[in-house]
Amino acid sequence: MQASSDDADDGSPPAVPSYPSGGVSSGVQDAIRRDIITGTLLPGERVTEASLAQRYAVSRVPVREALRGLESEGFIASRPHAGSRVAAIPMDEAEDLFDVRETLEVATARRAAARAAALWSRQDSPQEWWDTRRELARLLDRGDEVAARDDLDALVDVNDRLHLAIGELAASPTLQRLLRQLSWKIEWLYASDRQARGSGRWPDHRAIVSAIDAGDPDRAGELMREHVRGTRSTFFARYASRLPPQGAGSEA
Repeated sequence: MQASSDDADDGSPPAVPSYPSGGVSSGVQDAIRRDIITGTLLPGERVTEASLAQRYAVSRVPVREALRGLESEGFIASRPHAGSRVAAIPMDEAEDLFDVRETLEVATARRAAARAAALWSRQDSPQEWWDTRRELARLLDRGDEVAARDDLDALVDVNDRLHLAIGELAASPTLQRLLRQLSWKIEWLYASDRQARGSGRWPDHRAIVSAIDAGDPDRAGELMREHVRGTRSTFFARYASRLPPQGAGSEA
């Protein structure tokens, strides 16, 4: 929220938000990305360094760096002498995004299950494994709660955190980084129709985690593949239902 003119009369600077250890520019980039994904900043909306610096209570330098990063991610479109705007939601890339998601998610589930099998053969397991596994259990329970009351906004957050936690079990920094980047784009796709995510596929997650716990890479991978393909089918079915009929609006 921007301060009113009366609030600014005392000459004091706006409160600077607390950003993560990655630095101010990284924190600003995360904040702008989140506002784009959630629709606070709309596709086509013009954004300037000055307006964003005021919005996030920082100087222009981290905003400039954040905009460069967001442009490389596809969230911002910039043109010489025309400035920067929020990019269009990449519906034309949806097929590719789901293809990549399936490959990454399946590989992650398989790797997590293989790691579980290796850990079960040892007398001791890394503490980080158990910490992540306990977090997964909490997320599964939390997801059951919000799915039962059809709280889709909360379910989206729990779902994303759960998939990233499976990535942590896989212990592959590369897969984790790619999954995080992809999850932003997938979430942006769903921003055009929040109901497309629904809660019908939520129960899949317990079966996937059970296969990981059992140390069964084939089963974990196949269940994850079915899960991703199921969410993909739902997304495109709803997307198709919102398209105008072919020939609509054409002249007789």
